[in-house]
Amino acid sequence: MRSRDNSLNFCSCLDFKTNQLGTCKHIEAVRIHIGRRRGIKRMLDDIPVLTYSSLYVSYLGERQLKLRIGTDNKKKFEKWASTYFDKNHTLLSAAYSQIDRLLKEAYGIAPSFRCYEDAFQMIVARRDQYRLQSLVDKQGTKLLKDLVNVSLFPYQQEGILFATRSGRSILADDMGLGKTLQAIAWSTLMHRQWKTQKAVIICPTSLKYQWKAEIQKFTGSTVTVIEGNYLTRMSLYEKDESYFKIVSYHMAGNDWNLINKMQPDIVILDEAQRIKNWKAKISQNIKRIRSPYALVLTGTPLENNIEELYSLVQYIDPFQLGSLHHFLTKHEVRDGHTGKVTGYKGLNEIGRQLSGMLLRRRKKEVLKQLPGRMDKNLFVPMTPVQTEMHEEFREIVARLVHKWRRFGFLNEQDRQRLLNNLNMMRMVCDSTYIIDQETNHQTKLDELFNILDELLEMEGEKVVIFSQWERMTRLIAEGLKKRKVGFENLHGGIPGKNRESLFTNFNSDPACRVFLSTDAGGVGLNLQAASNLINMDIPWNPAVLEQRIGRIYRMGQKKAISVTNLVAQGTIEQRLLSMLQFKTAIAEGILDNGEDSIFLGEDRFSKFMQSVESITQEIPKEDSAFDVEEQAEIAKSVPGMDELVIPAIPEDEPLEQAPAPDVIRKNEAFGANGIDFASATTSTSPASLIQNGISFFTQLINTLQDPQAIQQLAAAITEKDEQTGRTWLKLPVENEKTVEKALHLLAGLLNGLGQ
Repeated sequence: MRSRDNSLNFCSCLDFKTNQLGTCKHIEAVRIHIGRRRGIKRMLDDIPVLTYSSLYVSYLGERQLKLRIGTDNKKKFEKWASTYFDKNHTLLSAAYSQIDRLLKEAYGIAPSFRCYEDAFQMIVARRDQYRLQSLVDKQGTKLLKDLVNVSLFPYQQEGILFATRSGRSILADDMGLGKTLQAIAWSTLMHRQWKTQKAVIICPTSLKYQWKAEIQKFTGSTVTVIEGNYLTRMSLYEKDESYFKIVSYHMAGNDWNLINKMQPDIVILDEAQRIKNWKAKISQNIKRIRSPYALVLTGTPLENNIEELYSLVQYIDPFQLGSLHHFLTKHEVRDGHTGKVTGYKGLNEIGRQLSGMLLRRRKKEVLKQLPGRMDKNLFVPMTPVQTEMHEEFREIVARLVHKWRRFGFLNEQDRQRLLNNLNMMRMVCDSTYIIDQETNHQTKLDELFNILDELLEMEGEKVVIFSQWERMTRLIAEGLKKRKVGFENLHGGIPGKNRESLFTNFNSDPACRVFLSTDAGGVGLNLQAASNLINMDIPWNPAVLEQRIGRIYRMGQKKAISVTNLVAQGTIEQRLLSMLQFKTAIAEGILDNGEDSIFLGEDRFSKFMQSVESITQEIPKEDSAFDVEEQAEIAKSVPGMDELVIPAIPEDEPLEQAPAPDVIRKNEAFGANGIDFASATTSTSPASLIQNGISFFTQLINTLQDPQAIQQLAAAITEKDEQTGRTWLKLPVENEKTVEKALHLLAGLLNGLGQ
């Protein structure tokens, strides 16, 4: 307490610094405490005049740097102050660039002069911002040369330079305008021009590897995803030298103190609606993370109320909008009787206040700059249960591929089993519900509705969503109903005569925002009312993918369209995506043709198997989507997470390849060279006997043509007696009686020949 009127009093709490009152609960508590003492009036009246002069921050009203002149060398300070301060002793804007000389002169007048820490921090931040602005003003678009290895649209160049000028800013472009690319390019520019060394990207768990892929794609910079147990993460924060470090909101909320110890130069918050609720613990912890430069990315800066916008701005600059109470009192309209918020006022004033730190472009504003079509792959992690099921199906496929690789042949039963398990690998990438209709372990639906929540905030935007599986569209429909979003749903169960009304209603009714479709709607539909298409899964056939896109991207489309593919991280879907030049067999739609595909000619089947082999290889451990702690968090929220049920899918399901029951188990035994000796005894029908015989002789011929395979086969059916040194021929048989029958048959045959 330095003065009775709060003009000079100070507290280090954030409330004092933002409420613009010059006081806070701590200062008022001191007043109450000393007010109980005798002679308090005289004590307050006799607050001594301070002898030293100081440069301090005034938080009373707008935050300003001010000079307080004490009694020491008062006349010299008053004369000196006219060079750097106005008549109210507020620091002039031009003086920030001369602050070093200012402080040197002040200490020369009186060694007792003080510059408080918050004043010094404000000086450094303001001076740094002036330098950034000067850099942009002088060099402009020259700064953008070779930042990323793609061409930037003019509005993206503007966004990067805006973020550079501000130092700390909010980029609130509509979805699909490339906020991620702008953030990566800005970080790269800051590294190149301002020598920043550490950039931390905080994003939803599902987007960690998406960010990593995009950084590597656009810049080739070093990237580290922070995950693992606490000690592992601590080591990565302290010792890893990658410029970009990516961490989920969950982890960053727990690790805010470790991140601060690392002293990042840049913090980027992606999908920043995670901090819109300023009361939430994760929001409060994220806001404790400090960095000189920051960029907040969100497509919906104001979604439900102005408190959300306040929370975002609070991270960038907690002083910009003043105290929350002052902000709401100024801009909320309340009912005089109930006190409920009925509206808002002065929104243009807020816009002017934030013009230097918030940049928002709507898609319609930059439409002429956009390409006709923008494709984006969004990598989504799977839950642990999905991963386990996917791996079980993959192992079965891998063993069948191994069997084919050794003998160049699979019988009809094995081919059907192969197709079933390949399809189940794809199904589980979407949701376990598609397989069992009981559980619903998934992450794609959550990511889809995050996207829809942002897209449907845009007036007039419509979305087409494709999935091969009718059950997946069923889950999406339930979510849309809960959100009261108008939609149409096309699948194989809809009669042809009723289909026209579905897309007519979608194209003409403004309230119908979403069109759901299986691949029954991949051909013949005109859905040009939409400019956004989301593929929930990747079809085998690239032609099918283009057919889907062709529903909205066709002659006469006047809008720039956005295509988003949701791809399960580290799965068969990601392998498919990396093989956009599909093998000939797949390109011809082998799997999409249904059961007939098991009767392929051997040449085409061989090409197909080579494709299957390449897309079902074991996924590297690095591609695991969730770290241990995140898996634990998910397990807490999903009942039955430890259960794994894989029943068969009924064959009467419309438009879905119905997998047969899983008949191969992990412990199933094969012969040494992949020959399934037990298969000969699984069926005794004449047809099966003939088929198994043909299969056996075909495999035997293939084996006998390969010297190495002959050697392996010989080693498998012979055994050397260590005591006698003799070699024995050993063949696996069902039981002793089988041998007896075979010997009797042989004896009868020999007797017949003898007669």
